[in-house]
Amino acid sequence: IALLMLTSNAANAADAVRGETRFRALCSTCHAVDPAQKKMSAHLKGIVGRKAAAVEGANYSAAMKASGWTWDKARLEAYLADPRKAMPGTTMMIGVSNATDRADIIAYLETLK
Repeated sequence: IALLMLTSNAANAADAVRGETRFRALCSTCHAVDPAQKKMSAHLKGIVGRKAAAVEGANYSAAMKASGWTWDKARLEAYLADPRKAMPGTTMMIGVSNATDRADIIAYLETLK
């Protein structure tokens, strides 16, 4: 039984490699990971632990600017699941409905120090 539980937990663990693939497919149209690369929305390098609306020169909604948020796993999970529910007034329109994809993307974002 213990081996089965370990196998199940390992299968459910977030995977940063998968997260990079999902990020490229779902997020990279609007978001870069390289601060030098300009896209429609703020770059996400160093997002985990960063204050919301903190990238100089990025175009943020009034809701994002006023949020007072610091991005951590829990905030990212809620925001990626349903941006407009998590932060009414945000300009981010697309969420990540699959919980495994969200966990993997967050694991990838955590590597972007």
